[in-house]
Amino acid sequence: MALGLLMFPVLLVAVDNTALTFALPQIARSLEPTGVQLLWIVDAYPLVLAGLLVAMGSFGDRIGRRRLLLIGSMGFAAVSAATAFAPSAEWLIAGRAALGFFGAMLMPSTLSLIRNIFPDPNRRRLAIAIWAAGFSGGAALGPIFGGWLVEHYWWGAILLVAVPIMLPILALGRILIPESRDPRPGTVDGVSIALSLLTMVPVVYGIKSLATEGFGAAPAAVIGFGLSMGYVFVRRQRRLPSPLLDVGLFGNRIFSTAITANVLALFSFNGFILFLAQHLQLLEGQRPSESGMAMIPALVATVVAGLLVVPLVRKIRPGFVVAGGLSLSATGYFVVAFGDHSRGPALLLGALLILALGVGAAETISNDMLLGAVPPEKSGAAAAISETGYEIGSLLGTAILGSILTASYQRNLILPAAITADGPGTEHGISQARETLAGAMELAHSLPGPLADALTSAARVAFESGVHVTASIGLVLMAGAAVLVAVVLRGVPKAK
Repeated sequence: MALGLLMFPVLLVAVDNTALTFALPQIARSLEPTGVQLLWIVDAYPLVLAGLLVAMGSFGDRIGRRRLLLIGSMGFAAVSAATAFAPSAEWLIAGRAALGFFGAMLMPSTLSLIRNIFPDPNRRRLAIAIWAAGFSGGAALGPIFGGWLVEHYWWGAILLVAVPIMLPILALGRILIPESRDPRPGTVDGVSIALSLLTMVPVVYGIKSLATEGFGAAPAAVIGFGLSMGYVFVRRQRRLPSPLLDVGLFGNRIFSTAITANVLALFSFNGFILFLAQHLQLLEGQRPSESGMAMIPALVATVVAGLLVVPLVRKIRPGFVVAGGLSLSATGYFVVAFGDHSRGPALLLGALLILALGVGAAETISNDMLLGAVPPEKSGAAAAISETGYEIGSLLGTAILGSILTASYQRNLILPAAITADGPGTEHGISQARETLAGAMELAHSLPGPLADALTSAARVAFESGVHVTASIGLVLMAGAAVLVAVVLRGVPKAK
């Protein structure tokens, strides 16, 4: 019963992320964000969340993981309701950042509570598979809820879904979920929390700037500042008697390699969904609910794959199972990188199915391996690091691949000569068309037939050029990760 209740915040986070991705075209039309703002609308939440996950996981070890979970659930629901009525892109970005603050309290708490509720390795492995299935199931439900709400109401209704999803855990959490904490907790170091944020935010911001504006002294300096803060953070953790992050955990090769697999798997998955959602809605002309339904088989495949690999690790070494999942992900990106996207969405949806099977298999076993590598009293910190890997992977997948995709689109878009500020279209419409694919499609709707077709064709070519580039990057990363996992974790024994 406790496990079932813990699925509600997991579903919430997954539904919120996927549904919002599918609402981006309507958000772009409603709030008219720039290309960078559109990426920040997606990234503000995981950026803040990733910066605070380790702090919140450690905090939960000290004050109680259930208590932190309930605080986060209440705050997440309240902020979601307020952000639903954002009147501007800036407001929406700020709201998403606030959601990241409370979201950081949710995910580490769920995974660390599972670690303590299920001490038996086999039951824990199945519980983690169900947890991962809940995450994937939420991603599958997100397009259905989000698409239907966008079509019948407005994009802000997606954020209101958080309120009913949080009611069961707020009502029954204290009754059904046992409390757990570190029996010998230390103090929470505020300086370390600040340093973790000063590491994450500048690095990601600098990556975005490099991808969209090209190399320059300013973004390079920002990234350098973030990396230097990261160095100071690590040095401080090594000196503290009660560190915010036990960096010694990374000395365990099972733990560190499993984290790497998580980061890269989510990197590929979220980067893929970002451009596929835009392709289906803006280039294929599908409604949000149609594009969401088209992706359901692949998203459900992550659930199936995660459950099927649980008994598999009793026959095959877990390192090879994770490597096989990552290899499937690489195959999905290979199909996109070298396939022809002009004949409908079937090829891209098939590639997503292959990718989803790989991600589902790799995530479940890698999470079990990293939690099993640490003692129970450190489960909160380990779960926080695992969730940080999830969010960093999601964040970088959107930030890096999304920024490269946007930059490639902007650099390769050649507007028809007849479209000028003095002719068809307006200066504002042309500016929006040069920024994003959604802006180009919006401008095309206001143009006469032949000119609209010419603009649509030019936008498609520019967008697809970026898709091929990002898919090639994903292919190389997934293939490299598969080799790394197979080599480093080949000695981990089969499950008993």
